[in-house]
Amino acid sequence: MNRSTAPSWWKTALGLLFTGIMLFPVYWMVNVSLTRDQDMRKSPPDLFPADGTLAGYRTVLAEQLPYLATSLVVALGTVVLTVALAAPAGYALAKLRPRGGGLLSFVLLAAQMIPGIIMAMGFYAIYLQLGLLQSVPGLIVADSTLAVPFAVLIFTAFMSGIPGELLQAAQMDGASALRTFMSIVLPMSRNAVVTVSLFAFLWSWSDFVFANTLVNGGAHEPITLGIYHYIGNNNQEWNAIMATAVVASLPATVILVLAQRYVAAGVTTGAVKD
Repeated sequence: MNRSTAPSWWKTALGLLFTGIMLFPVYWMVNVSLTRDQDMRKSPPDLFPADGTLAGYRTVLAEQLPYLATSLVVALGTVVLTVALAAPAGYALAKLRPRGGGLLSFVLLAAQMIPGIIMAMGFYAIYLQLGLLQSVPGLIVADSTLAVPFAVLIFTAFMSGIPGELLQAAQMDGASALRTFMSIVLPMSRNAVVTVSLFAFLWSWSDFVFANTLVNGGAHEPITLGIYHYIGNNNQEWNAIMATAVVASLPATVILVLAQRYVAAGVTTGAVKD
C-alpha cells in the first residue's frame, strides 16, 4: 500500500505544473489587462500588476458592449437553429432508419473536414445575391453549418441508446411520431441537448472567419471583430485590448463550468453499448 501511494505526490506536482503552463497565457492576459500604459514596456515585465488600473475595463464598457450584445444574439440564435435542425435529424437516423442513413452519416462526418474559409466564400457568393450580407440572420445560418453536422452525430449516438420499448408504448397509446419525439425522446436527450448547445455556442461565439467575411463593416458586428478592429485602431493600449479579451472569455467560461457534467454524459453516451 505504501509503494502504491508513495509516488502520488510527484504525479500531483506534475499535474499542477502542466496545468499552470496551460493556464499561464490566461493569467498573463488578465495581468496585462490590469497593467498601466507606462508599465507596458518594462523589461523585465511585472509578473503581478502592483500598480494596477481598471482603465482597460472602463474602455470595454464604453466601446465594446454593442459587439458583445451582437455576439450573444448570434450565439443564442445559432444554438436554437442547430438544435432545431439536428435533434430531429439525429432521431431519424437513430430510430427511423431512413434509406441511405449510413451515407448521410458519412457525408456529415466529411462535412466537418471542409475548411471554414471555403464555406465562407460560398456563403459570400450566395448572400451577395440574396442581400443577406452584413446581417445577423445570415451570420446565424452560416455559424450553424459548423455545428449541425457534429450535433447530428451526437444526437444519433445518444438517441440510439433510448429503449425502443418506450417508443413502441407511445405509439400503442396513439402518439404520433412528432408527439413521441417531443414528449419522450427530447426530454430523455437532455444531456445531448446541453452538449450540442454548448459547442454551438462556443463555435459561434469564437467565430472570426464567417464574421469577417459576411458582416465586416455592417451595423452589427460580433466581439471577434470588435477585438480585431480595436487592435488595429489602438495598438498601443494593450491593457484595453486584453481587458476586452477577458470580458469576451467570461460568458463561454461560465457556461462551460455550469454545463460540464452534462457535456461529459452527452459525449460519452452511445460510445459503448452493452
